[in-house]
Amino acid sequence: MKIGFIGLGVMGAPMARHLADAGYEIVTVLNRSPLPKDLQASVVASPAEVARASEIVITMLPDTPDVERVLLGQNGALEGLSAGKLVIDMSSISPIATAEFAARIR
Repeated sequence: MKIGFIGLGVMGAPMARHLADAGYEIVTVLNRSPLPKDLQASVVASPAEVARASEIVITMLPDTPDVERVLLGQNGALEGLSAGKLVIDMSSISPIATAEFAARIR
């Protein structure tokens, strides 16, 4: 199974590493944080490509505008989602914003 992981910072990188160690293929897009040397992952050009290439997309981002841009912006994950794919937002944002994003993705 391919898992798209967007946000490989201090919290996201260890999470993605554990998933990779468990046998999941990781697909990511790079922004602020470089790909950790010990993480085997495919790097693509946009969040939309992460969503196209993955069955599950996980976000671990620092704030609401980042999540909105990654999910709903130009070349955002929403553009690459199709029926049966799952988005898991573990970002440091309000539950209200998370619910609003979920409603827009559905």
